[in-house]
Amino acid sequence: MTSTVDDDFLTKADPLRRELFAHCYRMVGSVHDAEDLVQETYLRAWRAYDRFEGRSSLRTWLYRIATTTCLTALENRQRRPMPTGLGASAHPDDDVTEHPEVPWLEPVPDTMIGATRSDPATIVATRASTRLALIAALQHLPSRQRAVLLLRDVLAWRAAEVADLLGTSTAAVNSILQRARTQLGQAAPDEDQITEPTTQHQRELLDRYVQAFEKKDIPAIVELFSTDIVWEMPPLAEWYRGPEHVGRHLALRCPGGAEDIRMVETSANGQPAFAQYLRDPALPGGDFLAFNLQVLSFSGNRITHVANFLDPALFENFDLPMRLPG
Repeated sequence: MTSTVDDDFLTKADPLRRELFAHCYRMVGSVHDAEDLVQETYLRAWRAYDRFEGRSSLRTWLYRIATTTCLTALENRQRRPMPTGLGASAHPDDDVTEHPEVPWLEPVPDTMIGATRSDPATIVATRASTRLALIAALQHLPSRQRAVLLLRDVLAWRAAEVADLLGTSTAAVNSILQRARTQLGQAAPDEDQITEPTTQHQRELLDRYVQAFEKKDIPAIVELFSTDIVWEMPPLAEWYRGPEHVGRHLALRCPGGAEDIRMVETSANGQPAFAQYLRDPALPGGDFLAFNLQVLSFSGNRITHVANFLDPALFENFDLPMRLPG
C-alpha cells in the first residue's frame, strides 16, 4: 500500500475512531477491550482499504468490520455483569464476598465517547446509548442479539443492511430484534431518568452529596436518595436496595470518618460521577489514596442508583491521580 493510500485512509478514518470505540464499548462493556477491538478494526480496515469499492460509506464499512470483530471476540468471553444482574439484594448485616475473577462491567469516561459531531441530537443520543444501566442490560443479551439491537436501534441501520452483515435474512433480523427488545425491556433505563445535573437544583444536590460524604454525614447522604435507591459495589457480589439498608451499609462497612474522604467530580457513561479518595494516616501528611469510582443516576431530584467501582485501576482511564495531598 502506498504512502498516499495510507494517508488517505488515516485522514478519512481517524475522525470516526471515537464513535467506533463507543460502539465496541456498548458491545463488550470494557474500556480496554473496546480499545483493543478498535485497534483490530483499524488494522483490518487498513489491510483491506485497497479493496474498498465505496459501495457503502467508509463509516458503514468500518462499523461492519468493528461489529464482526466484536462478535468474534465475544465468542470466547464471559459477559460483563453488574452485581444487580447476579441475584437478589442483600442485607447490610450479612458478610460480603469479593469476586475478582468475574469480568465486571467497567464505566467509561465521557471524554472517550463524546460525540465528535456537535449537534445537540447526536450528543443526547450518544449519552442515552451509553448509560450504565443500558450497557449492563445489553450484557445479558446473546452477542448477535446485542449487535442487531445496536445496529438497528442505535445506529438506525436498515434490516437489510444488518442481514447482509450477519449473513442471514431480513425476517431473521426482525425476529432477533424483537427478542432483544423484549429481553431488554425490563432492564433498560426509563426515558425520564436524568443522567446529568441539568438544573441548578440538581447541581445543588450533587454539592450536598459531596459535602455529606466528606463529612461522613450518613443521614444527610440518605436524605438525597429515592425510596428505591440501589447501591452496588463490584467486585463485591452483594448489593443493597432502599435508604435504610444503604445507610446501614455506609455506617457498618464504609471506611473512614469525617474529613477522611475526598470527592473529585468527573463524568462517566453520560452521567455524573465522583472519584473517591480515602485518607491513609500512615502516609506523610495524611495523603488520600484512590479508593473507588462512583457513577450516579437520577430520577427527578433524587439519586436512584450509585454504582461504586472498587477498582482504583480504573482511575487511569479517567486521567485521575492515584493520590491527593492531605
